[in-house]
Amino acid sequence: MAAGALSGLVAVLETYRGRDRVVRALCYGCQLAGGALAGPQAPPSGLPGSLLAVSAQLSACRTALRLFDDFAMLSYSCGYGLGPKDEDSLVRGLSVLCNLASQLYYPCEHVAWAADAGIIPVGSRKWWTLSTALWAVSLLLGILRSLRILFQLRRKLRQHKRTSSPQSQQEMKAQVKAEVLSVLTDAADLANAIHWLPPGFLWAGRFPPWLVGLLGTISSLIGIYQASRRGNSEAV
Repeated sequence: MAAGALSGLVAVLETYRGRDRVVRALCYGCQLAGGALAGPQAPPSGLPGSLLAVSAQLSACRTALRLFDDFAMLSYSCGYGLGPKDEDSLVRGLSVLCNLASQLYYPCEHVAWAADAGIIPVGSRKWWTLSTALWAVSLLLGILRSLRILFQLRRKLRQHKRTSSPQSQQEMKAQVKAEVLSVLTDAADLANAIHWLPPGFLWAGRFPPWLVGLLGTISSLIGIYQASRRGNSEAV
């Protein structure tokens, strides 16, 4: 059993997406633990300070690795295009806008990263703000899309409750669960995205480190769970 768990972990870490999910969970987990242990102490020192330092380094690592995500996102956006013609028009519109916001997010973040690294002579703050705003827009659009899909699925479940097969109902219920988890994930990330915007907008800048870590850990663990469920279903 231990050998199987180890081989499964190795298989996850050998893929880019799998490794990113693990690093993301560790990043937010360290921030949650460091922030909770530090309490009102500022600046934190000792173990809390070390945990927050590890979190910052893992976050920087993920930022550097995202330098290569543009092409994967572009391939996905081009593959989706304007969406399947048999798909709901509102879902298609939200998906296209979500893909556009995600596509624009990457170059903005790259410019901010390059400015911080001294590669290009521009201020990084406005580019970090723009990339965070685009991420927030993408998350909001993703939530609206999932809510629309949930509305359609619940309506189908009511309409075909007596006529559809048990297997069909089970599949729709599984889709409902997946969309609910997506809403929770995007909502947790959206709360953090707003926190990282310039102060004065909603709750921007008001979250303590432990709350940022908690929200990020929740979204990371849900993402790992969803990825494992997809992997299991593909293996069947």
